[in-house]
Amino acid sequence: MNSAIHVPVFLQLVGILVIIAEIILPSGGILSILATGLFGYSLYLVFTNISASAGMAFIIADLFIVPILVYFGIKFLAKSPATLRTKLSKEDGVTAQSSDQNDYLGSLGLAITDLRPSGVATIDDQRLDVVTRGEYLEKQTEIIVIAVRGNQIVVKQKD
Repeated sequence: MNSAIHVPVFLQLVGILVIIAEIILPSGGILSILATGLFGYSLYLVFTNISASAGMAFIIADLFIVPILVYFGIKFLAKSPATLRTKLSKEDGVTAQSSDQNDYLGSLGLAITDLRPSGVATIDDQRLDVVTRGEYLEKQTEIIVIAVRGNQIVVKQKD
């Protein structure tokens, strides 16, 4: 094996590592420019020091390897802890309020936290997220449910 091929192969491997780093690290394209330069210089060395057929072999290999790396890099990044989860679950501590909240309409309750205008209240012995119409209510204020919109329970101070 020709010793002149070691440097271009090394530059290609470093270019691949830089592409992987570009997928993981936000660099604003600086790492992409660096990877392009590494690939370009590697190809220049192959074409000038080895042969045109070896240079074409490098180009063909790059055309297959780089897209595959980008594909698997994006798949890896989607499953890594560095990205936001798209699915919320009970194991992560996420709870959704009941879809049958119309039963609370007209119910009395007690504000557990200050409602500014949202907070937590106890209604029918259930701890629920509630909102007011914009007014501030202190905790321990008696409230009444005046509306239910989707999963939003709207309350006001009991008169």
